[in-house]
Amino acid sequence: MVKAGWVKAGWSRAWGSRGFVPGLVLWMCGMVAAAAMPLAHPEPAPGAVAGSIRLWQRDPLLLHSASALVIDARDQRVLFEKNPYTVRPIASLTKLMMAMVVLDAHQPMNQVITIRRSDIDTLKWSASRLLPGMRFTRARLLQLALMSSENRAAHALARHYPGGVAACVRAMNRKAHSLGMLDTHYVDPTGLWPGNRSNAHDIALAVEEAAHYTTIHDDTTDVGTVVHPEGRTLVYRNSDHLLYAGDWRMLVSKTGFINESGHCLAFEAMLRGRPVVVVLLDSWRPYNDFVDAMQLRDWLREQSPVQWAEAREGAPLLH
Repeated sequence: MVKAGWVKAGWSRAWGSRGFVPGLVLWMCGMVAAAAMPLAHPEPAPGAVAGSIRLWQRDPLLLHSASALVIDARDQRVLFEKNPYTVRPIASLTKLMMAMVVLDAHQPMNQVITIRRSDIDTLKWSASRLLPGMRFTRARLLQLALMSSENRAAHALARHYPGGVAACVRAMNRKAHSLGMLDTHYVDPTGLWPGNRSNAHDIALAVEEAAHYTTIHDDTTDVGTVVHPEGRTLVYRNSDHLLYAGDWRMLVSKTGFINESGHCLAFEAMLRGRPVVVVLLDSWRPYNDFVDAMQLRDWLREQSPVQWAEAREGAPLLH
């Protein structure tokens, strides 16, 4: 029975330390999602592994996300998939690749970078509290770009990449191709441009690679920080609300949203002692990507140890 247990657990997770209003919103989203869920999983087809999910079941979890992929990162087994090869805009999930190529360049992390007018987003005029003239170290800008999806921070990092923004984007595409992300293409380092496109399969590869970078792990799983540019005090929080629930052991996490992409979420977390990668793309309501993540986690937790082992053993490999 998925429905009742999920709602009860969802209340405690959503309420936690998130605060009254955001916690209530997330819990209400969970109530709506749970009400729409069937009381039991559909009967498996003949010969299928009990407790596993396959495409023939047509998304029995009724996820809000248009594309979803769950893999066991240790043995590369696909545990759940929904439209994993459909190419879509990926918004700020782009910043994972930007961060990797910036770190690969091995530039001094304590180098001071000044925010310029050229770092202002003139495509969507997205909000930012980083004003031209403010100065930050490369390490701090990377933290703000990954943790809070700060677009001016990301653009400033790319601007200071050897060869500038264009060279940074070329490096992002080269690295994507080297990782086997053959359906991925980047046109800017922030994710604001809808021309940054990929699919759940390729994003899973990027998340797995990003998990090998200690800096990316630290910055994407940090819940918040305070910076003091030019005598100001700016408080930043992580854009991944799952981190405030307190019962996720995240290894890498990144959110993304522009109108063209919907709400996106990609992360690697430890679940039942194993690293699991989850990619959710194109959810059109706020918080529903987080609700989908909790549904997937609770479904995986419902598996008995035998079902968990059998599901992995019978699952296809990530190609």
